[in-house]
Amino acid sequence: MPLRKFELSEPALADMEQSGLDTRLVNALRHQEVRGPLSREQLLEVLGRATRKPVTPQEKRVVLRHARLGLLRLERFIPHRGTREWVEAALFALVVALVVRTFLFAPFKIPSGSMIPTIEVGDHIFATMYSYGIPVPFTQVKLFPQEIERGDIVIFPYPLDPSIDYIKRVIARGGETVEVRGTQVLVDGRPLDEPYAVYDPGVMAQRERDGAELLRFGPVRVPEGHLFVMGDNRLNSSDSRVWGFVDARTVKGEGQIIYWSHDPHAGLLGGYRWGRIGTLLE
Repeated sequence: MPLRKFELSEPALADMEQSGLDTRLVNALRHQEVRGPLSREQLLEVLGRATRKPVTPQEKRVVLRHARLGLLRLERFIPHRGTREWVEAALFALVVALVVRTFLFAPFKIPSGSMIPTIEVGDHIFATMYSYGIPVPFTQVKLFPQEIERGDIVIFPYPLDPSIDYIKRVIARGGETVEVRGTQVLVDGRPLDEPYAVYDPGVMAQRERDGAELLRFGPVRVPEGHLFVMGDNRLNSSDSRVWGFVDARTVKGEGQIIYWSHDPHAGLLGGYRWGRIGTLLE
């Protein structure tokens, strides 16, 4: 069955006439007994009946172009062809953008410093939305699911307000036990090697002057199907130490690359961090 359909509607005939097609040929087509969509071959047959002289290639192209129905069949709602083509192009671009953002790549802007120095305030990143399986829209189901690994940088809805997306690093997974002793994180009693983690020396010195207790957390066991996540900027991060675990089913994607970076405190004429653009997140 042909994919393309054609129709000799009044708006289409008017477009043909405006494009310079002979008025007598347009009127001849107008008086043909034609109803409903036509295939390309059927339209050319009607065109052959409408005139007694041979149809030129140019005339054939004009008739085919203006009689062609759009994929969205907007002819009945938007008679003007130019407007109709613009609307179809805009809708097509919107659909493509939604498909790409849902299933392939999505952009995120980082507004806080909880992942410094891996991700700075003002970094714009791309996340792969397929890293942990193909998402089924409007559900938490993923086709061909993949394991979330320790050390992954994940995007997920903030458990206390799902309308906000958070980005953190996975420290432990379901069934594992987490404990924090000062600057050392232990999982199942074994210390983690964390070259990405930072502890602001100024904040640490202030804690010592204030006589604050050494940083301690846990031990706690991560429930099955959940994650324990932390920011790399350990002294300036609201994470699982504060608001608990992340349901692994809600993870949207994995942070991959910085595609743009601008210091939000700088003006338009400066603050562009060119060296960070293209940096892979590790």
